[in-house]
Amino acid sequence: MKQSWKSPRRGALPRAVLAATWLALPTAAWAQQATEDVKKEEPPKTEPSKEESPKTEPSRPAAEPQSAPKVVVNAGPEGFTLASSDKQFQLKLRGYIQADGRLFLDEKDRPAVNTFLIRRARPVLEGTLFGSIDFRLVPDFGGGTTVLQDAYLDIRPWSELRLRVGKFKPPIGLEQLQSDTNIVFVERNLPTNLVPNRDEGAQLFGEAFGGVLSYAAGAFNGTPDDASVDANLDDNVDLVGRLFVHPFRRTDLKPLQGLGFGLAASRGSQHGTTAATGLAPFRTVGQQTFFNYLSSTTTPADTVIADGVHTRLSPQGYFYFGPFGLLAEYVTSTQELRRGTEHDQVRNDAWQVAASYVLFGGSPTFEGVRPARPVRPSEGTWGAVELAAHYAELHIDPEAFPRFADPNRSARVAKGWGAAANWYIGGNNRIGLDLERTTFEGGAADGGDRKPEFVLLERFQASW
Repeated sequence: MKQSWKSPRRGALPRAVLAATWLALPTAAWAQQATEDVKKEEPPKTEPSKEESPKTEPSRPAAEPQSAPKVVVNAGPEGFTLASSDKQFQLKLRGYIQADGRLFLDEKDRPAVNTFLIRRARPVLEGTLFGSIDFRLVPDFGGGTTVLQDAYLDIRPWSELRLRVGKFKPPIGLEQLQSDTNIVFVERNLPTNLVPNRDEGAQLFGEAFGGVLSYAAGAFNGTPDDASVDANLDDNVDLVGRLFVHPFRRTDLKPLQGLGFGLAASRGSQHGTTAATGLAPFRTVGQQTFFNYLSSTTTPADTVIADGVHTRLSPQGYFYFGPFGLLAEYVTSTQELRRGTEHDQVRNDAWQVAASYVLFGGSPTFEGVRPARPVRPSEGTWGAVELAAHYAELHIDPEAFPRFADPNRSARVAKGWGAAANWYIGGNNRIGLDLERTTFEGGAADGGDRKPEFVLLERFQASW
């Protein structure tokens, strides 16, 4: 039976065809996909009857891949940081540059030439792994040389108990433990001559009672006074310990909350050779050598070497309240020495007291001064200004002369005072001036005294 077909109006047919095409495309695609899914999942056994069409289910959309953890990027006065959103993984790029000047003020017989120098240039790479492992890597390019200053890992399951392994500062000298960017004066004072700089080893450390008590105990390769080593000179190790308390930190006695004191000690056995004596020279604040043990390139038996027990003891403390800061320490270092067939023990000691006062813009702490607002003349802010003064002495054991040291070349006593002014521009960036004078007993020909050292030290420090 033929059906009649009524011709559509002009223009309606193309529109109808187009609409049908748009409707058919997704339907056809769905039908094709459904047919392919049925073929893959269940091959047909018999053809379905005309009355019953095959039942198919549309395929489920593929699960979306999980998005990668977000990376948080931060930049500020404390450096540049990349971190995961949960802070379990972090990478910090920091560093500092110290451009210094040394101007010796003596008219004649200057101990050294006046000079500008890059005292330190240290990129600092720090980070955290899995939320409980920290690392720190610090090379130094200052003075035209390349030295690895710090390289260590910290494993910190709890704040009360942490493990540090690598190359770092042994916990002895108080001023030595301050960061190079936070010391008040351009150079550290005389007691630093009697404590180690860096050493390689392992250390347990931590804090308890909300920071009231801190401790550190470790085993190290062993290093001469005021020196760094990258390998053990012998088969012995140095045992080092430090206990420090802030007895009023958790009390309401605000004027005493910044009081801290403690005791550090080390004991080991060091045995040098004529090629590596295990001994280091002592220097002034102006970085000039004023004491050295005897050494001979032609007669090895005349070279003094470390040969036996080496112990150090250092009571130390500081006090900070408002704009005022005070730091004091005493260090004694006892070392057994050998020169040829002669063997004896010498004990050298040193002490210092340093006071500082921030005129405006911030407050001093053991971690340095941070201005409340950076220098912005347009806004009327000028950072922070600090004034400081210190006094120190170092005494060489009289038994060291003349068997182990030449009294005509090495001084037996050094005494020094200094005054400093620091302008903190922002963060830990500053300009510093430091006037130092050191006098000596001995160290010159015919039993005379070495000429005093009078030096002006300058520092421009950029830290991030």
